[in-house]
Amino acid sequence: MDATMTAAGAERLRLAHLPTPLEPLERLSRELGGPRIWVKRDDCTGLAGGGNKTRKLEFLLGDALDRGVDTVLTAGAVQSNHARQTAAACARLGLGCELFLKEAAPGRGESYGHSGNVLLDRILGAQVRILPGEASAETAMDKRAEALRREGRRPYVIPVGGSNAVGALGYVECARELSAQAHGMKLGIDAVVHASASHGTQAGLAVGLAVAGAEALLLGVSVGGSSRQAQANVEQIAAATCERLGSPRRFAEIEVDDRFVGEGYGIPTSEGLAAIRLLARLEGLLLDPVYTGKAMAGLVAMIREGRFVSGENVVFLHTGGWPALFAYKEELAEDGAPR
Repeated sequence: MDATMTAAGAERLRLAHLPTPLEPLERLSRELGGPRIWVKRDDCTGLAGGGNKTRKLEFLLGDALDRGVDTVLTAGAVQSNHARQTAAACARLGLGCELFLKEAAPGRGESYGHSGNVLLDRILGAQVRILPGEASAETAMDKRAEALRREGRRPYVIPVGGSNAVGALGYVECARELSAQAHGMKLGIDAVVHASASHGTQAGLAVGLAVAGAEALLLGVSVGGSSRQAQANVEQIAAATCERLGSPRRFAEIEVDDRFVGEGYGIPTSEGLAAIRLLARLEGLLLDPVYTGKAMAGLVAMIREGRFVSGENVVFLHTGGWPALFAYKEELAEDGAPR
């Protein structure tokens, strides 16, 4: 496995297909009649279906291998994209993988617990532990890590979403990549919009955009929590990332919009489901009900509100997640999708 050292002194593996494309969404732009909309295709990173977490895992698992670990533990919801990509990366690297998945979205159909990402986790060889929604995944992982150490094993614990200063380095690099692509295309980016959940992606982008000297607005659409808490978390991770880089605390202005969460994390909204159908039928682009569907619903609403207007260029960062579509087939069918 190829690995390089970065300016942050971090070991970086090469797991992703990079750079990911930056493409115009011509039909969507015409349909909405506002700004020109672009998509940064981080759903195309290539690891077991792709997604944004692969960028983070390049640094997290580089750190893990540098420490000589043999088993990786991480956590998420039952339909976690991060868990799926971690399982795939561990399989590729020959590491043991244990996933602690919480039932964070109550009342889902039968497909939720058996299809989509969790099915792929098992195919990829990960050991899957399902935790009740009220359980602490962090506590469960810490206990398991200690038990593994007593057995002579060398575990490595990755937080939910891979969202810490090490993982955020992946999105510092993504911001640099995006800025270079835009420069090569003579494209002035006015805003970058994306789904905000565990906040490491937004933190890395905030630092990376500042490092690149970009002036684009960075707007996270929350998919499961309040904007106040999200902004605090993003700022905390961004500050730790600057420290990791050995640079002054400097990052782009952070904004999080929590109007599109609906009833909670992992619970689809009618607007999110409509956004999934809209992008599929206009652009042949697959979104998901947990993250990108809600984020796109937010972008569509903001354009219709006049937040973004003609003459501006808005980039939608597609963080992946299409395998979760199969876990929500009941909701998608009920909402008008063909059975």
